[in-house]
Amino acid sequence: MKIRAGMIIAAMIAATTATTAFAQSSGADIYKAKCQSCHGAEGTPNPGIAKMMGVKPVSDPSVKSLSEAQMIADTANGKGKMTAFKGKLTDAEIKASVDYFRSLAK
Repeated sequence: MKIRAGMIIAAMIAATTATTAFAQSSGADIYKAKCQSCHGAEGTPNPGIAKMMGVKPVSDPSVKSLSEAQMIADTANGKGKMTAFKGKLTDAEIKASVDYFRSLAK
């Protein structure tokens, strides 16, 4: 019984540590974990995702013309086929991932 309780406590500590580490992740880390699968490692989606999901590259003029605030709102609330990340990421994590995505256009 004591061993099982110790294992449960260890698992809870590990889960808390992992959550804290993710919360402090950089925009690049968040982007890689949550955004890269659709938006591509360099901000250019693969052609299949682009066609199926309507994802445009970061270099597209219509994407580049979006303000940071609009990108943050779109990421938080979802847009088109993109899922909303409000409640899944903190406001700071959403901003950091948007800042990183925008940096890929440079």
